[in-house]
Amino acid sequence: MTYVELRSKSFHSFGLGASHGHELLAQARAFGMPGLGLTDTNLCGALEFARLANSLEIQPITGGEIVLADESRVALLVKSREGYANLSRLFTLANEVDRREPRLDPSHLPEHAEGLVLLAGGRHGALSRLALSGEAVAARELLGSYRDWYGADSVYVELQQNFLRGDTGRNRELVGLAREVGAPLVASNDVHYHSPERYRLQHALVAAKHNATIDQALRQILPNHHLHLKPEAQMAELFSEFPEAICNTRLVAEQCAFNLSTDLGYTLPEPLVPDGYTPESYLKRLCYEAAARRYGSVTTEVEQRLEEEFRLIGRHNLAGFLLLYREIVRLAQRIMEERGLIAPETPIEQRPPGRGRGSSVALLVGYLIGISHVDPLKWELTLERFLPDDMTSLPDIDLDFPRGLRDELIERVHEYFGRDYAVLTGAISTYSVKGIIQDLGKALGLPPDDLRLLSKQIHSHDGARLREEMEQLPAFRDKVAAHGWRDLIALAPQLMNAPRGLGQHVGGMILSDSPIPEMVPVRAGAMAGRFIMDWNKDSVADANFAKIDLLSLPVLDQLEEALDLIEQRIGERPDLSQISPEDDGVYDMINAGKSKGVFLLQSPAQLKMGQRLRSRRLLDLAYQVALIRPGVGTQGSAVSQFVDRYRHGAEWEYDHPLEERALERGYGVIVWQEQVVQLIMDVAGMSAAEADEVRRAFARANNEHLIEMHRERFLEGARSNGVPDDTAETIFAKINGHYMFPESHSHAFAITAYQAAWLKRYHPLEFFVTLINNQPMGFYPVETLKEDARRFGVRFLNPCVNRSEVQARPALSSPPAQWGEMPQAEGGPLQVVTAGECPINRVAPPKPPRGGGG
Repeated sequence: MTYVELRSKSFHSFGLGASHGHELLAQARAFGMPGLGLTDTNLCGALEFARLANSLEIQPITGGEIVLADESRVALLVKSREGYANLSRLFTLANEVDRREPRLDPSHLPEHAEGLVLLAGGRHGALSRLALSGEAVAARELLGSYRDWYGADSVYVELQQNFLRGDTGRNRELVGLAREVGAPLVASNDVHYHSPERYRLQHALVAAKHNATIDQALRQILPNHHLHLKPEAQMAELFSEFPEAICNTRLVAEQCAFNLSTDLGYTLPEPLVPDGYTPESYLKRLCYEAAARRYGSVTTEVEQRLEEEFRLIGRHNLAGFLLLYREIVRLAQRIMEERGLIAPETPIEQRPPGRGRGSSVALLVGYLIGISHVDPLKWELTLERFLPDDMTSLPDIDLDFPRGLRDELIERVHEYFGRDYAVLTGAISTYSVKGIIQDLGKALGLPPDDLRLLSKQIHSHDGARLREEMEQLPAFRDKVAAHGWRDLIALAPQLMNAPRGLGQHVGGMILSDSPIPEMVPVRAGAMAGRFIMDWNKDSVADANFAKIDLLSLPVLDQLEEALDLIEQRIGERPDLSQISPEDDGVYDMINAGKSKGVFLLQSPAQLKMGQRLRSRRLLDLAYQVALIRPGVGTQGSAVSQFVDRYRHGAEWEYDHPLEERALERGYGVIVWQEQVVQLIMDVAGMSAAEADEVRRAFARANNEHLIEMHRERFLEGARSNGVPDDTAETIFAKINGHYMFPESHSHAFAITAYQAAWLKRYHPLEFFVTLINNQPMGFYPVETLKEDARRFGVRFLNPCVNRSEVQARPALSSPPAQWGEMPQAEGGPLQVVTAGECPINRVAPPKPPRGGGG
């Protein structure tokens, strides 16, 4: 095969492309195309595209289309690592002009030309504009400059024939110019969608991008259906006068050997350590000093655990990685000191400002340097999930902070490491049904009032069910066949879960020893002082970047505030890291369905699950957390089956012995993400990376073709392992795309949920006061929570203008609970007045901001 499409756009060219990257790749594979170029207007989908192309055995060609200051566009393809760095830098420079509508000063092109192929010409190129306006001398000079900057063998004059006005005349002028200068020709179809029927969606997206109807946006729309991926024979016919333009596409593909899915040369920055220390020796010193403070002495148990952890830390070269986390925690601690929330020189392990999440809480080293809130010895946590001997990538450590503290911490991290070396992960928002109704409805010219009403009345999360739901609504059942509404119904499934725009991840921070803009484009965030990258958390993980998640959980604000109040009342601050993890009183409360208001255990479904599962230890609670939130997907009556097997000893059988290792800890049910990957590996013989690719494919929109490809591969692998086809089909059907927790998250969240439940059981006054103060936080209105408080012996007084503060607080006359009287709390004005905070502050001045983790 000769032809390779070098120029395509996906949904990631927000408002221009109308196909997923995987749809473009699947179509290219169906045509037998050996490679495919992606030239989105950013690099948001570039790494995902490269990784998917490799899995489908198609050469990924990384590129981009950049809008210049004069509104012309330039298409660049990557030949080498240096070329990729230059492309990323150019996008970053364009983002500096306008983060929403990037524009590049053309003067930057020559200084960032090495390692790139330039496609000159095309529909929107400056070269085409000069050639068509009769400025032949200027056109020759520009083409000559391009060849000087990029090299004569890396500049191709691009021809496009999409049967749009001006295509034929433009191609004629460009061919004459190329032959006069001696520049090679190359053909592209300027692909905006993978198949012809997507043209209607593409037109609507262009209109939505311009906040207009399709009729109003006609000047911006390319008005036919010919910008789709085409097979070689069709392209050869279109360019039969210039066959070299087809042949040269393969030559360009051969030049562009760079594969973005391979190593980018990323390294972590080196942590600061005192003279005479290595990162490992300094980390050891910090841990042994903290252990002596925390435990009174370095006991045999502590020393043995530290020795084992340092063996694994040394094996995986993680000492510097962990010290970087400590530097971030120290920045948070300084914020707390500045706010007067902790005394200066407070040992970091005594009052860690944040809380670890995930399997990292099993690390004693993490507990001693302030990146975890859990004593893993007390809670009997093992290291297998966080630091296995065969680990191949950096471990994932998430840190939760109180909301107010985290916002300032993010800015401090940018300042401390430098904006080119500390950047927030991007977040790609995707289309929901309501977003589709909003954007497509306006583009189709449908009445705004009707669109708002439909958005309010629709309940499904599936665009394919839009017609069905409209037929059930009196106001819309007669519209399903009407002009415009009919188009909305037809287009909605095509747009479900498609990328809609780039935003900021809630707190994922990437630290690097080399400039991040040379690995992925960077732009200013919506909030001043923040900088985000084009890649989302999945691409960051695929690039093996170390992502430090600086997250916030409202429950942390609640717990810290509750501990402050308890300390004020009894003169002693409870240490939640040291409470018993097997307190019958706490589990009795959970199992009686009385955990309303408790983090992760409060929904109606969780209240019932507590009564059914009857937890008695942390593992039970980890199961309880995972089974309901986020759940076990589409596995039928899986929750009931799990409870019957786990709690009541019901027997079950595996469909094949190869399932046992993956499903054993879920009692035959897939509870956690890791089980999906393990199941695919064991049954089909795939590698961990290949198995995870299958798991991800199930979560993609319009994924039927991908699932079928993976199904065939799964069945083939299962056959080679002796699994009959009908059994393999049954096993494959257990995989679903519904979100599930990683196992480590269930355990870490279970600990936080248990600690919140402990506070409710033993300190209900402080628990309910701080729960009210940190709303919204859960499922229930304030009055419902106050009623629940009465059941736990806490009565809320009505607010008093003379005494009450902005927030609720224990009543000044409230005696300790053990005095035998019902403790009282004063409800702050915010709980009953809807005038907003500003008028209330005139009556009761606000307390200073607070932060810190328990």
